Amino acid sequence: MSPKINDNTDYYFDENGLVVFTEKYHLNKGYCCGHGCRHCPFRYEAVPEPRRSMFLKNQNQQEEKLKSILPSNKKEASFFELVYDVVRLIPKGRVTTYGAVATYLGSKMSARMVGWAMNGAHGISPKVPAHRVINRNGMLSGKAHFATPTLMEELLAKEKIFVKDDTVIDFQKKFWDPTVELEIN
Repeated sequence: MSPKINDNTDYYFDENGLVVFTEKYHLNKGYCCGHGCRHCPFRYEAVPEPRRSMFLKNQNQQEEKLKSILPSNKKEASFFELVYDVVRLIPKGRVTTYGAVATYLGSKMSARMVGWAMNGAHGISPKVPAHRVINRNGMLSGKAHFATPTLMEELLAKEKIFVKDDTVIDFQKKFWDPTVELEIN
């Protein structure tokens, strides 16, 4: 029997409007279905060859891409440094979520830690556009950690991202998913 589907955590719609099931959904299901799902946590064990090899190759390429963004002159980067490197890649006029950054870094359950990194990002050089990272509902939950209560919203407005009642207008259209946008083909 398939697990009950929760629309807040079990799936999302990709840029083409297609449903994409999350890793959480697959873990609850408990097995690889063999369809080559984007977030399969079972290393595509039920996917027939040669598709399985292709999926694993793409997954390894994405892991290599992640390694390539490590700061120079460091043997190993801290989680915060990795967060800063990913956030610096968010284009102007786009926003992402704490959870999307954590997922891209392979620590899906570390959204709160991404928030702590954003709280500590002020004054980091090169600059980290922390104002572009918001919560999963499109809300400016980190605004209290800026110099003034309105600074986060003002910085977003300069990039043509408008906010109403502390929530980004057209959040889904402005959403930048590093797992998709930084995917290696």
